[in-house]
Amino acid sequence: MTYEDTKQDTAPLRVADVAHGRSGDKGDTCNVGIVAYERDGYELLCRELTEERVAAHFGDLVRGTVTRYELPGIMALNFVLTRALDGGGTRSLRSDHLGKTMYAWLLRMEIPDAPGVRRHPSGPASPAEVVR
Repeated sequence: MTYEDTKQDTAPLRVADVAHGRSGDKGDTCNVGIVAYERDGYELLCRELTEERVAAHFGDLVRGTVTRYELPGIMALNFVLTRALDGGGTRSLRSDHLGKTMYAWLLRMEIPDAPGVRRHPSGPASPAEVVR
């Protein structure tokens, strides 16, 4: 058994294991785009990243609504989070007043593991890769 096998057996599945993302502001509204690496990952995200679960994950950071848009042609989900930036870029005192890192928070969300869904090989390097 290799380090990679052990890591995948013990680590919880996170959105980042099957997708990447990007986010940004539109005033006090934040767009969070999540793009799956493979079709089975996209299908898993469609099942698990509901508006309610995403709203619960962000908690008090989002004071308005969470609306999800599906883009199956590019295997992506776009979430529009209203009242999510404490007034927006010119009003907020938050360190991320433009919402540029909101996608990273969503990538950390744990989701149920699904048989057959391949984890993307990004993440911490294995000891063998560090030695090279």
